[in-house]
Amino acid sequence: MIIGRGRLFCQPRRFYSNADLKTPLIQALRERGLLTQVTDEKVVAAAETPTKVYLGADPSAESLHLGNLVPLTVLLHFYLRGHTAMPLVGGATGMVGDPSGRMTEREAMENAKRERNVGKIHAQMTKFLETGAKIAQKYGYSKPGSVEPVNNYSWWKDVSMLGFLSTYGRHIRVSQMLGRESVRQRLKSEAGLGFNEFTYQILQAFDFYHLYKHHQCTIQIGGNDQWGNITAGTDLISRLIPDGSAFGVTVPLLTTPSGEKFGKSAGNAVFIDGKLTKPFHMYQYLVNSPDSVVESYLKLFTLIPLDEIAEITKKHMQAPEDRVAQHRLASELTDMIHGEGSAANAQFVTAIMFENARATSAEILTAFGSQGLLNELPADEVIGKHWKNILALLTGKSKSETGRLVKQGGVYVGLDRRPLKSQFVESSDIEDGLLLIRIGKTEYYAVKLI
Repeated sequence: MIIGRGRLFCQPRRFYSNADLKTPLIQALRERGLLTQVTDEKVVAAAETPTKVYLGADPSAESLHLGNLVPLTVLLHFYLRGHTAMPLVGGATGMVGDPSGRMTEREAMENAKRERNVGKIHAQMTKFLETGAKIAQKYGYSKPGSVEPVNNYSWWKDVSMLGFLSTYGRHIRVSQMLGRESVRQRLKSEAGLGFNEFTYQILQAFDFYHLYKHHQCTIQIGGNDQWGNITAGTDLISRLIPDGSAFGVTVPLLTTPSGEKFGKSAGNAVFIDGKLTKPFHMYQYLVNSPDSVVESYLKLFTLIPLDEIAEITKKHMQAPEDRVAQHRLASELTDMIHGEGSAANAQFVTAIMFENARATSAEILTAFGSQGLLNELPADEVIGKHWKNILALLTGKSKSETGRLVKQGGVYVGLDRRPLKSQFVESSDIEDGLLLIRIGKTEYYAVKLI
């Protein structure tokens, strides 16, 4: 639902004659900066005929993050061109842990938690593809391919070590395994490399072989740090099926302007699970993207045609303070992740918080609720209670700290941002069952009394 009486908080829907669709897919991905390496240039021709394409993710957390969206967006582009997208979650390989891009070993995870994560990540990947396909219609895309989620535990559970080594071991060269960058880096580190992580590349190679042989999947997508694992797969396929044609493509790793890698282990993850990172907070994060990266983010994360991105960038450069490019980025990507209308609601909340926009209590309840920002408290636990206690509950701050805020006059209440009349919550502070609180200039809390 998009709210705001008569207000327009999102880009008007317009339909395009998209010149990008006439460009061969691999070339189009390169023009957007979405590809860095391919295992064979024959993939350019192969990508013009519908096939099956897979992208793997390990269930090491309950949510994907913004850094994961670069390869997932590449999978979306294949899907929109009629290919079958196969989002793979490593229910089996997640037990081992991928050393790529890491200097330390991952901590072990309980099976029940891993299984929950598998389900959540599958749902996130599938939702992103399906929502992306809906948004793509306004850019001239018509009928996408299909989505076939897979969990590699479904085939690894039936493979024995002796059976695997006797059948496939002779086709795997240890010299190649030792020569791969992820292995060499870990061997140099103080942490070293366990046998479990050393063999991870074999497991991923077999995944590609299994999908190629049994599902006719011919292309694998991965980040730059997956190059060794991907080429291990194409090597294994070429040894076992000499006339086979399997390809790998890698995408750039998303980094901050300072060059720091995005991710949960780096501590700067922006999660696509709306419970972990609220749609509003994702929108605000994207709106605050530095000018130096916003054009590349528009190319990487959105389906906006390149000629229009050039127009947006030109307009942005004429008045950077308006953040036109950042607002368009935030609008497009928030909708792609959380569904159409999410960005408009985030914009509406932004207008209420920071632009003094007028709104009814009902509109605020809907807007804040849609963004996961609405708190619910029993009325008898609020009315008549000391403000410092209510604020401590909402903010997580200490009562002494919130008490100082109240005494210093830094707390406002109501749609018109009135100063507090007393140190206790009064019935007159409540409007239509809604308690709206602002602390300073940037903190806002909406409380529905139940």
